[in-house]
Amino acid sequence: MSLQEVARLVEGAWERARREAYGPGEFVDQHGFMRAGEILALATRAGVDPWTRVLDLCCGPGGPGRLVVQERGCAYLGVDASPAVVELARAQGERLGLRHDVLRVPPLPPGPFDVVLLLETMLAFRDKETLLRQVRDALAPGGRFALTAEVGLPLTPAERAAMPAPDTVWPVLLTDLLELLEHVGLEVTWTEEVSAAHLGVVEALLARFTADEARIAAQVGRDVMDDVLTAHRLWQDWLLSGRVRKYALVARRPA
Repeated sequence: MSLQEVARLVEGAWERARREAYGPGEFVDQHGFMRAGEILALATRAGVDPWTRVLDLCCGPGGPGRLVVQERGCAYLGVDASPAVVELARAQGERLGLRHDVLRVPPLPPGPFDVVLLLETMLAFRDKETLLRQVRDALAPGGRFALTAEVGLPLTPAERAAMPAPDTVWPVLLTDLLELLEHVGLEVTWTEEVSAAHLGVVEALLARFTADEARIAAQVGRDVMDDVLTAHRLWQDWLLSGRVRKYALVARRPA
């Protein structure tokens, strides 16, 4: 079985539960806690239109990219570190003229781009300053950076021990993130807290994963299922308590 076939099976194992959790018309093969309407609204806020050159970092299977291209139009390049996932994205995006490459970020592809998207993956970057500098350099003058971010204090040792894959969980204080963006030469033009909306998605995903647990575990494995449930329970607790909050932001490289 090819890597693409394995990736397709894994994605398919979660699809029914995700589709039910996100709600009618809101599932577009995305990972994370953004509904389709939120993805499209952020792309619109960043000025994506048919003349825009978009770079989508950590694009996964490419669902948000396909949505943006279908609804807003743009020249699109998505990059992700997983060859299997990129092959999935290519297979589904080819008819729309989307391009996808295998790349572990940073570095970023050479620009210039009019918009850089980073949806639901800022958390994975421990060295955020290097990433943000490269985003600025990839943007054309006047280009926009649209992202979501998990904001809060660094994890304690106990929290890090409890979270699966803790090497991908690096929250940042909102004040520090805003200062970093300014420091690297990106001007924040818009912010919105989305914690309540994302808590609703977390709770819906957790309910559907739990209800469909036996079937999903049979396809992805018991260990993977347990890790996903553990992570979602922690996100539920953190968002409910305010330990971590979620924000959507747009920043601009000055012309």
